[in-house]
Amino acid sequence: MERFIVSARKYRPTSFETLIGQENIARTLKNSILKNQLAHAYLFCGPRGVGKTTSARIFAKTINCLNLSEEMDPCGVCESCKAFDESRSFSIHELDAASNNSVDDIRQLNEKVRIPPQIGKYSVYIIDEVHMLSQAAFNAFLKTLEEPPAHAIFILATTEKHKIIPTILSRCQTYDFNRISVEDIVKNLTIIAEREKITIDSEAMHIIARKADGAMRDALTLFDQSVAFCGETITYEQVITNLNVLDYEYYIRLTDLLTEGNHLEPLIIFDEILSRGFNALHFIGGLSTHLRDLLICKDPKSARLLELAPSLIERYKQQASRTSLEFLYNALNITTACEATYKASGNQRLHIEFALVRLSRINQPVAVAAVPASSPAPVSAPVLTPVETPVQTSAPAPEAEQPVIEPARPVKEAEQPVKESAQPETPDYKRTMSIKGMMKKAVEQNAQVIRETPKEIGTEPFDMEKLEKVWIAMAESEMGLKRLATAISDTKPVISDDTKIHFRVSNDLQRDWIVKNCKLRLESFLQEKLDNRNVSLLVEVVTAEESGDNKLYMPEQKAGFLLEKHPELRELQKDIKLELK
Repeated sequence: MERFIVSARKYRPTSFETLIGQENIARTLKNSILKNQLAHAYLFCGPRGVGKTTSARIFAKTINCLNLSEEMDPCGVCESCKAFDESRSFSIHELDAASNNSVDDIRQLNEKVRIPPQIGKYSVYIIDEVHMLSQAAFNAFLKTLEEPPAHAIFILATTEKHKIIPTILSRCQTYDFNRISVEDIVKNLTIIAEREKITIDSEAMHIIARKADGAMRDALTLFDQSVAFCGETITYEQVITNLNVLDYEYYIRLTDLLTEGNHLEPLIIFDEILSRGFNALHFIGGLSTHLRDLLICKDPKSARLLELAPSLIERYKQQASRTSLEFLYNALNITTACEATYKASGNQRLHIEFALVRLSRINQPVAVAAVPASSPAPVSAPVLTPVETPVQTSAPAPEAEQPVIEPARPVKEAEQPVKESAQPETPDYKRTMSIKGMMKKAVEQNAQVIRETPKEIGTEPFDMEKLEKVWIAMAESEMGLKRLATAISDTKPVISDDTKIHFRVSNDLQRDWIVKNCKLRLESFLQEKLDNRNVSLLVEVVTAEESGDNKLYMPEQKAGFLLEKHPELRELQKDIKLELK
């Protein structure tokens, strides 16, 4: 029985011409060989399965070939090529850095580098997964990598370039390998299927190519798996069953139901998908990809980005024509957010089910718009009732406005109940004002005094009795600022030089605040009430001992003191219903 060789090894490229999806890198390496401009160190980086190690082997085989062709391809018949093909070449060495990452391993490599090649011109050292080397191993390798012997060439390969220290990167020529496109993978699978005499659907090859995610090695592994499952004929249905891939039909049918506003059927489909063993996160990710493909199909210029079989592309274009851009934008926003927060959700199934319900409501804005439309009806009814005009009529809007133009008196009577009924809905709660709010209000009132037109004020003289009455009135006018009103009522003004009024406060902070925010307004009030434009207000700080009994009492306070001193006044007040102020 012939020994089976997996397709990834059996159909591994042996020359730059057969290298798939890396034409630019192949051309650069061939030109460097042609011009004899070989560097002493190369770094091949990129995703898995895209040809990094294969390219390194082709390069090593080519530079040691004894009979190179004009196209810079190895002959395959010389002693060096035969030794390489039979894996017995002593000129090409491969080292797996994942398992040989210690300082001792690198020291052994440094000793081995000194030995010249037995066949060929160069000793090539291919170090795979070089990012797995330890920091000490990297440091031990630096000197040899920078100044190797003339016959030594190093080719480093890695999938994680960012983990390699900068001192290594600076000593190498770096080549970035790209993911292989779906079209290139499908072409290669078609060639291999013909050689193996296997019939495979185009849709099945596209499923394998997309599942491989740009890695040719993964695609060939999935191809071997499908051959083992299906035999010599591979169909789309068998491939999605074998590879556990969710059928496109689910997404197409689901999108049609969501655009129609059906929220029950999508939940049933989702339950069916879960019962078949599919992962819920993969489902919502596949739905996002499906919506993305529909969005791409909306424009012929971007349709070429689709990585689907030609028969499926037509179906996608048909569904895209039935789906609005607004739906696709909103749907992608919902699905991507759902996918991002899936793992943090406590109930992951409910999390996706709610996302499906939200998707079904995107094209249903009528129910939301109907709510504000019905709200004006109760407000307009009581206004139009006193005019004796029918409220519910089919007449146009201009005729309905005529009753409002009729007698103004009924309209005012109709408006009055509305105002009275609306008043209790906003109860007047007493709130204390913060210092910041009090200062803001004081500044606004101060600015209002500046904007007002000054009245004609004379130069009437005034005495202490008149000033005390005006002072109490000023305290009452400032009741909006409780602290200022209290400060005014707690002190008794002092007159000096006939027109200077001294306002004594207890601390510097209070004085500075009054001078900055209130002095102008208080001074204007005193000038107006005393009818003397020469009045000036001086705010001073005095201690409690200096002020003595210098408090000016409000009328309510005086009445309270009087009742405490003469309790019999309370009975008299009750008998004659007297109100003391």
